[in-house]
Amino acid sequence: MSWEMASLRAIFILSVIAAAYHLRPFHWSSWVSALVGAALAFAFVFIETRLRKASLKRLIGAVVGGIFGITGALVISHLLSLTSLEKASISYVQVTLLLLLGYIGLVVGASKGDLLNLAAMGGLFSAERQGRKSSKILDTSVIIDGRIADICDTGFMEGPLLLPQFVLRELQLVADSTDPQKRNRGRRGLDVMQRIQKTASVQVQIVEEDFPQVREVDLKLIELAKKIEGKILTNDFNLNKVAQLQHVPVLNINELANALKPVVLPGEIMRVFILKEGKEYNQGVAYLDDGTMVVVDNAKKMISKTIDISVTSVLQTTAGKMIFGKYENNKQRAEVAQP
Repeated sequence: MSWEMASLRAIFILSVIAAAYHLRPFHWSSWVSALVGAALAFAFVFIETRLRKASLKRLIGAVVGGIFGITGALVISHLLSLTSLEKASISYVQVTLLLLLGYIGLVVGASKGDLLNLAAMGGLFSAERQGRKSSKILDTSVIIDGRIADICDTGFMEGPLLLPQFVLRELQLVADSTDPQKRNRGRRGLDVMQRIQKTASVQVQIVEEDFPQVREVDLKLIELAKKIEGKILTNDFNLNKVAQLQHVPVLNINELANALKPVVLPGEIMRVFILKEGKEYNQGVAYLDDGTMVVVDNAKKMISKTIDISVTSVLQTTAGKMIFGKYENNKQRAEVAQP
């Protein structure tokens, strides 16, 4: 909770208590009036905090249900006033009906609010819902990874990027770590965030929302994504799986990188730089610009050289894509070409 909201609530509570203390409703004493005012003020604040967490659908459903409940109570009260019952009994029944039907209307309306189709109720609700669904929540791992900044520079990233305050705190803790490796990773993440904020095509918003009852940052991200109906932007494998189990949409940078790797087919000719020796006999290993490993037969003697190879097969693994090829020198080609 931000200090502005806390200050506003404190002013409201003190104002209600002061008004009750000086006005003394129902001829109560000043201190009794102040206690009643304090109880009402805290009750109003509690209701306000609950309403802030409710979805727009539930709020609309509660309002509609409450209107129907109060209308029904007023109609019945009018009919009761036409009877010969004594006034005190009629007044009690009228107040009871108003509270009962109003309460039932609010509860039932809120519970059925999820069935509403806001898109059919006007462009305002549709635009708001679409804006919330396009929001992407940044995870600590994807910030430290740094590739998200390159994606933002290309202009492919749409919708606001949300940086939760608890993610920023975790990033600062990593940057302040006594471990040099962790400290460098944390500082890299802070530099990446500064770079993203300077990107004109991307809007970065700091989210103050927190979930004190949840300790783990990954679970906080999932709860926040559920609340705002947004997507989690990460490259954490475990977070990806847990979020999918809870039906929370996830955008995985690693999956995007694998999808953008060049497509090669067996028989194609590739030009690669042999970097080191392979594990098997007479093998050489090369890497493409995107990090894809290329294992080349007959290339052990071609280390530190750029050669043309023929692709023999492509293997897709959980760690990424691997390409297998074969190098044929001029002598081998001549022997193959002879009838």
